[in-house]
Amino acid sequence: MSGRRVAVTGLGVVTPLGNCISDVFDALEAGRSAVRRLPPALARQLRAPIAATVQFDGAAHFPGAHLRQLDRVSQMALVAAAQAVTDAGIDFASERRERCGVFVGSSLGGVESTDEGYRVLYAPEQGRVKPYTVITAMTSAPAAWIGIEYSLTGPNLTFSTACSSSAVALGEAARRIGGGEADVMLAGGTEAPLSAGVLAAWDAMRTLATEDPIDASASCRPFASTRSGLVLAEGAAFVVLEDWQHALRRGAPIHAELAGYGLTSDVAHITRPTVEGQAAAMRAALDSAQLAPEDVDYINAHGTATLQNDAVETAAIKQVLGARAYAIPVSSTKSMHGHLLGAAGALEFAIAVVALERGLVPPTMHLNSPDPACDLDYVAEGARRGARLRAVMSNSFAFGGTNAALIARSADR
Repeated sequence: MSGRRVAVTGLGVVTPLGNCISDVFDALEAGRSAVRRLPPALARQLRAPIAATVQFDGAAHFPGAHLRQLDRVSQMALVAAAQAVTDAGIDFASERRERCGVFVGSSLGGVESTDEGYRVLYAPEQGRVKPYTVITAMTSAPAAWIGIEYSLTGPNLTFSTACSSSAVALGEAARRIGGGEADVMLAGGTEAPLSAGVLAAWDAMRTLATEDPIDASASCRPFASTRSGLVLAEGAAFVVLEDWQHALRRGAPIHAELAGYGLTSDVAHITRPTVEGQAAAMRAALDSAQLAPEDVDYINAHGTATLQNDAVETAAIKQVLGARAYAIPVSSTKSMHGHLLGAAGALEFAIAVVALERGLVPPTMHLNSPDPACDLDYVAEGARRGARLRAVMSNSFAFGGTNAALIARSADR
């Protein structure tokens, strides 16, 4: 990353595996999956009636008057962002707020509010659409509410690039800091896609995993010959990014350095990934971090468990890293927390940062039957402890072709 170094000083999450980063990583270390069968009201019309849901009640966090203005997607974002702020120990009242901003990635925004409005509008006996529907449903609402919460008057942007949205939000936030335009950025992603309309739309695409007949929690199987598709999930993840010297001056805890960011576009097909595009994003991230392939010690893969993506990503990793690709662990934590769509990149980057700190590589679960086309070290045996990690990469690739790769480097280097 050119210019000023970027410190990661705060982490906050609301996820199917838990609602703090420590609980999430403990679940990953234990190989515990949050994938479950959906309740009957949502499952009855689906071929793939499974998802990874969050145990979260907005009423426990927001008073009723405010809650009515917040879709679930904004509720989870505000809670995860607050965790990150607390973890960073930052008091924005002491900061130049015009040099602090918010970047958020979300693929769908407030779809629960949209779904509810359509149900009312198109019901046989039409009811009244709620007056707050527009502000709860708009994709930019989470970023707006976070900015309002902390009175941050710097840049406030929402990125919607499907499954790479929050990785792009983090990378672009880091660029603002590196280029001297901002000192502190709250960056992350949020997604609440488990509404009837979204589930039905994804089900119709036939890209969702079939339910494992023995154990629903084992339905997401990245890189396996028996993989059948992705599992949708909800949640939010945020990080506090700071200029390195700014963080040092205020004595902030530094989890890692966001050292590299690569961004490229596939233009061959709107849903079909390419080896060249994914490889170009990884190379760009390495160039940005001024690292060589041999410097990467772990990759948190995009690893959706779809037939195309897993094989393409494997080939792209091999193209970029060469022989090194066979010597480092690669895992897909989506096997346990599912696919958070626009929030996936931020969550997986946070997981990669904690892996870096703890020297522990999370596994790819349910990989009992490897695909011969996916022949890397996917940590199928369970979490790998005692790993010496200096730099880690997190990949996020998307429908629409926006490819993003992030690299975190140890704060102790």
